[in-house]
Order: sequence, then structure tokens, then C-alpha cells
Amino acid sequence: MIRDVLRMGDPRLFARSHEVERADSPEIAALLVDMLDTMRAQNGAGLAAPQIGAGLRVVVFGAERNPRYPDAEPVPYTEIINPVITPLGDAMEDGWEGCLSVPGLRGVVPRHARIHYRGLDPQGRVIDRIAEGFHARVVQHECDHLDGILYPMRVRDFTRFGFTEELFPGVDVADE
Repeated sequence: MIRDVLRMGDPRLFARSHEVERADSPEIAALLVDMLDTMRAQNGAGLAAPQIGAGLRVVVFGAERNPRYPDAEPVPYTEIINPVITPLGDAMEDGWEGCLSVPGLRGVVPRHARIHYRGLDPQGRVIDRIAEGFHARVVQHECDHLDGILYPMRVRDFTRFGFTEELFPGVDVADE
């Protein structure tokens, strides 16, 4: 079922999410279906449970071809519960980000260039991956939501943050 996406300003987006006790529960399975439906309906590259009002440490992400990120490399579709991210090295990369909870805006955000992430899949099996590039950016962005962090809170240069149509005039960029 497609759910409403909470928008920046809703206090639920700024709360730390709770750990999931049982990854293979029917409630988590239903939540994951709603998250995928909602993400796809919005052309998102990822979605965190808090964005649809569920204060749980659950994210989904993945993109083959995404109109919101036309130049991004593919990211495998993943459902991950209780994710933990570890940066691999000190290298940081700046990149443009948008968010379904911050519609119509984009900003340049520094992220770790390479990360290791670990969590559980919906059957309770361990997911253990290394990611870089857009894949690493998406994972970090979605996991920030689990700690009540929205990407504008990480923007360092506000001359590189604003309305999509102002930042990219004449470019057909899909709505956030």
C-alpha cells in the first residue's frame, strides 16, 4: 500500500528509531511491502521507515534507472533491518541529494566515499556489504533517517542548496 511520506517539520522525522526485535515478523513484512510501494510510487532511490511514520530501524533502497538521479550507477534493491554503517577510510565525497521528505529541494552533502554496512534481511539473515559511490551515498542518507537526521542538516554550503528548478534551470528534473 502506498503511504503518505512525512515532510520535514514533522517531529517524527527527528526522533531516533527503535531497533527491530524480530526481522521475520509479519508486521515487518507488511511494513516492507508498504515501503517498497511508496518508494516506487515516488521514484525514490530509498526510503526509511520513519518517513512513513514507523519509528523502526528499517530501510529499503535500490535503483536501476531513476529519473530523479539519471546519472547514478545502479544500486541493488535491498531491504535491511537494524543497519549499522562503518566508514572505510577518511575520504569524503560531495554530491547532490534530494529527499522525498524534503520535496522540491536539492543540496550538496558530504558523505563517506566508502562504507561497510551490515544488518538483517527480512528472513533474519545477515547482510554484509561494502559500498562506494552512489550506493554508499544512498545507504548513508537512508540510515541518517533512522537517527532523526535529514540531509539539509548535513549541508555545509547553502549556496549549493535550494529549489531544484532554481539550481538547475531548463533541466527536466523529476519532482522530489
